[in-house]
Amino acid sequence: MLKALSTSATGLEAQQAQIDNIANDMANVNTDGYKRSVTEFSDLMYENVREAGKVDGAGNRAPTGVQKGLGVKVGSSHKLFEQGSTRVTGNPLDVMVEGKGFLQIQRPNGETVYTRTGAFKLDNQGRVSLSDGSLLVPNITIPSNAMSVVIKDNGEVKAMLPDQGDSVLGQIQISRFTNENGLQSIGGNYYKRSPASGEPQTLIPGEAGSGTVMQGALEASNVNVANSMVDMIKAQRGFESNTRVMSVADKMLEATVNIGR
Repeated sequence: MLKALSTSATGLEAQQAQIDNIANDMANVNTDGYKRSVTEFSDLMYENVREAGKVDGAGNRAPTGVQKGLGVKVGSSHKLFEQGSTRVTGNPLDVMVEGKGFLQIQRPNGETVYTRTGAFKLDNQGRVSLSDGSLLVPNITIPSNAMSVVIKDNGEVKAMLPDQGDSVLGQIQISRFTNENGLQSIGGNYYKRSPASGEPQTLIPGEAGSGTVMQGALEASNVNVANSMVDMIKAQRGFESNTRVMSVADKMLEATVNIGR
């Protein structure tokens, strides 16, 4: 009975982790560029009471063994980088990545990070930046007298300047990783590389399978509310089932203790 108590406790902890991830996804359902989390479970070690194929004293070989499972654990929790829907904004500085890859960003502290959110603005020097002051890498500066800005799907940035016509201002690049699931989320829609993700490969948009860019649009969150609700109900039922098992095991333990009374 004691094993049942500890085993069901691991089930409670696992379902709580699932609920925590779902809650975070639902909270960010309207966060541009947000990627939903996937929680994967794996069973814990087993106690081998009798090994399969063991020969007994009479020379008989057991066709099956006896094992007691010790519960469940969270095997992995990572982001699912499936494409979110397109949200047209009409802002000429908004950039959406269509396909694989990330925009490279330099934070105010000098740290290099990566994002799927291209809600860019201009700072007081005309540099393309995000709302927290982080700069696009490689950085692009828009002249104050620019009459219009055009961003092509290959990332080339042009501006119409007085008496000069179209002028190329810079090139937006896309960074790709061998294992994007290995990226570490650090908040603010930012990710940073890890030993599991591998080193970034910097590409021109559309090159070598990388995504292209769309001007005047942002990528919406890829959280599916209906699916998240279903997952939440399943996790709730799993949690309730484990509490029921724990309650039954506790009553059996109580009955065992009271045998001699």
